[in-house]
Amino acid sequence: MKEENLTINHLIEMAIREDVGAGDHTSLATIPTNASGKAKLLIKEEGIIAGIEVAEIVFKKIDPDVVFTPVLHDGAKVHPGDFAFIVEGKSISLLSAERLALNFLQRMSGIATKTNQLVRLLDGLPTKLLDTRKTTPNMRIFEKEAVRIGGGNNHRFGLYDMILIKNNHVDFAGGVTKAIDASHSYLNSNGLKLDIEIEVRDFDELNEAMLVGGFKRIMLDNFSVDAMRHAVMLIDHQFETEASGGITETTLRSYAETGVDFISVGALTHHIKSLDMSLRAVI
Repeated sequence: MKEENLTINHLIEMAIREDVGAGDHTSLATIPTNASGKAKLLIKEEGIIAGIEVAEIVFKKIDPDVVFTPVLHDGAKVHPGDFAFIVEGKSISLLSAERLALNFLQRMSGIATKTNQLVRLLDGLPTKLLDTRKTTPNMRIFEKEAVRIGGGNNHRFGLYDMILIKNNHVDFAGGVTKAIDASHSYLNSNGLKLDIEIEVRDFDELNEAMLVGGFKRIMLDNFSVDAMRHAVMLIDHQFETEASGGITETTLRSYAETGVDFISVGALTHHIKSLDMSLRAVI
């Protein structure tokens, strides 16, 4: 958690340097330096709010003297007309932080809202919804947090925290067996303890993978619902199962009803609509 907080702070500082640069010249030119103000975050669309804690960090990085008062908390269901938080402090500071805070809030809330919509489609079923690595560069830590806030679960964070043998790895390695064996050899020679997941495209690869074994989870890629049901039956809890590839709101529950343990949906983070909101000055 400490390392995660350091990363969040570093990324926010980078974002401030990108946006503010040498100074918010518009605010500095038009607003007296001693002027103070107050503003509220107005919600303009129904959804799940996410990023309030991130927004507080943004305002505090711009100006430690800003008073940030949350009215709602991350994960709350919001409606048009709701106010999520209040900020008070130097007017220039509030204006300098406004857009950056909104950028985080709107995107994270859009992801949390979409995730929550899909999670609710799984009500009553044990299947868990996963995100993927299809995230915005340098925004992954925020986008995956938004998935959690929306009720979803995180898959691996990056390339370093598990072995996930995808189709191209299988092809370049010379087949499923060679890819799995090579993974074990690599982990042993480097003294690493990482979970292994193998992606399969058809029943031939599935049967080969099950014969070899030595992994935690099988990802069933682009299987139809009927094929998924049959595959889950064949695996019979010997390994965790994950469905992936082109699964939409329309088909999500049908896939979950096959008994698969996880469903990964890249669209949670790369195909979403930001939630509409704005920072309104209190005059």
